[in-house]
Amino acid sequence: MYNTLLTLHSYWAYLVFVILIIATLNAIIKTAGDKEYEANDFRKSLFTLIVTHIQLTIGIVLYFVSPRFQLWSELGGKVMSNSIARLYLVEHPFVNIVAVALITIGYSKHKKKLTSRAKLKTIAIFYSLGLVLLLSRIPWSTWIG
Repeated sequence: MYNTLLTLHSYWAYLVFVILIIATLNAIIKTAGDKEYEANDFRKSLFTLIVTHIQLTIGIVLYFVSPRFQLWSELGGKVMSNSIARLYLVEHPFVNIVAVALITIGYSKHKKKLTSRAKLKTIAIFYSLGLVLLLSRIPWSTWIG
């Protein structure tokens, strides 16, 4: 189960990044170009929200079935002094939860805006912040290598 979830979590991340980059760039370009908000923009932002929430759900389940989770009991209070354990047990989960929360907040706030520019600007800001946070806490050495 662990290996299946790990593989799914790793490959689903590619989908998340592609969709998130598309939605973010779309919102930034349309905001800068003073374009109108359309139904397709809504679909892009909604699909981004869905795939990020699926990734978060897979990640939370993976967190608790992972052999790394046992490091909490083995290392005790020394998790924070071990950079690898800290990345996997604290930084990666916490920052990614915050990133998904920002994407969710951006999606929710944009629906309440009345003008196209305000809707697109809200998506651009919150999705960009989420993207930067997600990129900042990926364990690149194990994900790519």
